[in-house]
Amino acid sequence: MTSVALVGLGAMGTPMVARLLQGGHEVVGFDVSAEARDRVAALGADTALTAADAIARADVVILMLPNSDVVESVVLDATVLESAEGRQFIDMSSSEPLRTRALAERLNAAGAALIDAPVSGGVKGAVNGTLTVMVGGDETVVERLRSLLEVFGRVVRVGDVGAGHAVKALNNLMSATHLWITGEAMAAGERFGLQPEVMLEVFNSSSGKSGSTENKWPNFILTETYNTGFALRLMLKDMRIATALAKAQGTPISLGEESVALWARASDDLPATADHTEVARWLEEQA
Repeated sequence: MTSVALVGLGAMGTPMVARLLQGGHEVVGFDVSAEARDRVAALGADTALTAADAIARADVVILMLPNSDVVESVVLDATVLESAEGRQFIDMSSSEPLRTRALAERLNAAGAALIDAPVSGGVKGAVNGTLTVMVGGDETVVERLRSLLEVFGRVVRVGDVGAGHAVKALNNLMSATHLWITGEAMAAGERFGLQPEVMLEVFNSSSGKSGSTENKWPNFILTETYNTGFALRLMLKDMRIATALAKAQGTPISLGEESVALWARASDDLPATADHTEVARWLEEQA
């Protein structure tokens, strides 16, 4: 049994608390939302009124937050840093790789360890424990935490600290680009008179197959539910992290930059709370 503080009890954080409890771990959760705290309390977790209090009550700290700014505001709090020695931090947010490395150095200086472990698989994967967990960090620390992370799904160590956040951002840049071109292709096919279900059947047995055609279109777009639990603006944030990373390495990323520009147009038109799959509906309206 491990005592775990989970900071960030949103669409992903709440089912992750449930997975930890099912795995036999003690969990104390924190979120700025009282409603979110009540949800995990109903699952059997303890809750705290501040992030610092939750962290003080645990050996392992999982951060499931929107971005590096929020992660740093939690971890670099003076109270947290003063009591960080001996603790292990796991940033499962979609953070910026270079900032993650810098944060790991700050925590190392305070006697703590940080690994990054962002995930792919959405809310359904979090509920079912079938996420892909992309881990970056010292191999010894990763192995020490592997059994805990395995309650969430398949754990893949991808390199040193920051590598998890890098590959997650690059994955989401690819995923978003797939989804966009699929939306354009589906709109063109429908205008020609093709049935969406027929097109998907062909694409999914041909070279056009992707996560968009296999999962997002049949389960969230054709059903008009648009409720994957992953916001459009979070997708766009990850895309920008990926293109910034490529440019920092001196790597051409022309299609990626064009994809970011297109997604930014949709983001400007759609509500702040829009699910990322709603770009398909936006593309249909444009057509």
